[in-house]
Amino acid sequence: MSPGTARRVAHSFDGKLIQGVAELLVSSSLEMSPEQIADARAIAALLPAGTRVYVNHLPHHGLAQSLASLEALRSEGLEPVPHVAARRIASRAELSMFLKRATGEAAVSKVLLLGGDEPRPLGPYADGIALLREGILPEHGVREIGLPGYPEGHPRIPRAALEQALSDKLALAAAQSLSVYVLTQFSFAPARVVEYCSELARKIPAIPVYVGLAGPADAHTLLRFAQICGVSASLRALQAQGMGAIRLFTHTDPREQLAAVAHYCVGQGSCNVVGAHLFSFGGAAKTAAWINREITSPGGA
Repeated sequence: MSPGTARRVAHSFDGKLIQGVAELLVSSSLEMSPEQIADARAIAALLPAGTRVYVNHLPHHGLAQSLASLEALRSEGLEPVPHVAARRIASRAELSMFLKRATGEAAVSKVLLLGGDEPRPLGPYADGIALLREGILPEHGVREIGLPGYPEGHPRIPRAALEQALSDKLALAAAQSLSVYVLTQFSFAPARVVEYCSELARKIPAIPVYVGLAGPADAHTLLRFAQICGVSASLRALQAQGMGAIRLFTHTDPREQLAAVAHYCVGQGSCNVVGAHLFSFGGAAKTAAWINREITSPGGA
């Protein structure tokens, strides 16, 4: 290949990569804390109508505490998606009342179903499978569920158990006519994320994947949440890479991680990754502003 041809190929690939990043961001989502209701208006001013915004189900918080934020998001023209952490639900009555109000007052049709990291379940649901098995979600108008994916594994659940749980959830969801997608935990090891997505594409080719990315945050916040979320491979990689790792970890812009995912998608005939999800770590408005800048100025132009 001549140098001129090589440059044209590289330029074409760079253009596809920039386009791929933009497409992932246009289909992106982010999350907000239930008590930060004012963030709904700030997000709506920055992102396209219908953007999915997840509302966290935090430890020691009842589901009802997210209702005001869900309603605020819907009123601003955004798509509210509550986290539902099975082990943090005290009773079936609590879940039923929440779903009734969320679907009725905020037009919720999607939930992100999580196990929750409580040492002991607060109520009848030991995990997401137990909750899903009851059929309570479609009974109250939920039509689609997000399931967590773990590119680096889970700190307390063996990989084989994670794979079996995903298979069981998919079977239960299909029996209840629920659409399903996977939303991955964030990672600082892009190769792990790409490997995970590729493996899902081989085993479950029809399932859409939203790749979780750490949104813009300071290094201290990133480290704290990485430890909480069990992003162990990333932390080990950072320690092993010395100064390169320090530069990566203190580089608080998610663009490089996103570019790695876009590179994977560009190289696939049919990519199972349909969007990105930005973990905001309490800074939803800041994360929305970052997404806005990347959409409006693709490639840093």
